[in-house]
Amino acid sequence: MSALYDTLRRHVDDGTVPGAVGVLARGEDVEVVAVGATDTEGTAPMARDSIFRIASITKPVTAAAVLMLVEDGRIDLDSPVERWLPELAKPMVVRTPSSPVDDVVPAARPVTVEDLLSSRAGWGFPSDFALPAVQALLEVHKDGLAPRAQPDPDTWLAALAEVPLLYQPGEAWLYNTCSDLQGVLVARASGDTLPDFLAERIFEPLGMRDTAFEVPADKRGRFTTSYRPGPVPGALERADTPDGAWSRVPAFPSGAGGLTATADDWLAFARMLLADGEANGRRLLSPASVSRMTTDHLTPRQRERGALFLEGQGWGYGAQVDIAPVDPWNVPGRYGWVGGTGTTAHLVPATGSVAILLTQVAMENPTPTPLMREFWRCAADG
Repeated sequence: MSALYDTLRRHVDDGTVPGAVGVLARGEDVEVVAVGATDTEGTAPMARDSIFRIASITKPVTAAAVLMLVEDGRIDLDSPVERWLPELAKPMVVRTPSSPVDDVVPAARPVTVEDLLSSRAGWGFPSDFALPAVQALLEVHKDGLAPRAQPDPDTWLAALAEVPLLYQPGEAWLYNTCSDLQGVLVARASGDTLPDFLAERIFEPLGMRDTAFEVPADKRGRFTTSYRPGPVPGALERADTPDGAWSRVPAFPSGAGGLTATADDWLAFARMLLADGEANGRRLLSPASVSRMTTDHLTPRQRERGALFLEGQGWGYGAQVDIAPVDPWNVPGRYGWVGGTGTTAHLVPATGSVAILLTQVAMENPTPTPLMREFWRCAADG
């Protein structure tokens, strides 16, 4: 048995997760390990094609969709987003990050498309969640833990427009909100819904057959039950069932974290990026767009402000970009992210390698779990 199998098996056996699917790939050499079960009752064995709520590893997919519209000439990186999101035409900014939400000044410049892609629009989560403007933002995001509880995009955007920016546009990297804004932007700029745009332009060309914002009845036998850590150490609480929240298209398709997928689906997306935007004889993105996605856009100070999430690394479009070899797996240029439902997905352009881990137990905070870190060590050792 491989180190990957041993790692996943150990965490299933000790009750950390009911099951897991891990993928380590380099070129055509692919190792896939599925261990455990789709729920704590052992109803069905975990399988390579098990479907998971992938949470924030949705973000790179949404960023790719925005760049497709840039290449289509529908939008421009330097364009103010108010053209498509007029609710955001005159944002206000708190005087200082710790100021009350009614102590504001006008934004020094408009929010641009590039601000959204790089998560530097001024809305989002910093390391300190106690700040008044962040507390107001949490009301809009429903604590960021329940994307299916959001209202329709128009209602959501109107509520967000009432929340002042924490920093001036372009000044700071802040987590999550910009990816949801990207999803709304894709829908409005394309004239389509986000689910339909992603299906036509990304999922169908790549053969991502199980990636969507809902899981239809005929696939729910492969859909995992999701859990959160319980109040007693080692205990798990059920968060959602296969027939639960993902059994229908939501009012708000979250570009930040709303997709379900299999490991092979995300592998297909990663391979497209490794191939500079090509897949199955078709070009989905230009090499320049892929390069922008996978290049760090942050200053040292911006990385410090996002230390809770980034742990000293950088950010491209939709995902982290490693810049410092802090741990063995932090290869400079490594691109990818983690999902709060217990998922991770990364690719390394320099080596053509991909590492994907899908579990169904939610993280307790933004710090990657021991299982994630052990999985990354396996990827680095491989």
